[in-house]
Amino acid sequence: MDSTAQPRITPPETLAALEETMLRRVTACEPGKTIDPTEIARALAGPAGDAWGALMPAVRRIAVRLANEGRLAVYRKGKQADPNDFKGLYRLGPVRQD
Repeated sequence: MDSTAQPRITPPETLAALEETMLRRVTACEPGKTIDPTEIARALAGPAGDAWGALMPAVRRIAVRLANEGRLAVYRKGKQADPNDFKGLYRLGPVRQD
């Protein structure tokens, strides 16, 4: 990476759209189902090939915040994960009450 490159900043309107899309899709999940967070980024990036990848750090930050607020849950290997301490692949879904 070029040391003079500026970090990507996600505009506030994109952050709001990511959050709205995330909550809408999680709310629409069938019982016991979860969604892949890349679906959220891809929905906003549109047909622009790999443009969705640049949105993934923002998707993760929003997911962590919403999980900490109790509005959704982060899942790893089918189990609810600590939103402040998870690594690797994850999925998003409604908070389970079991």
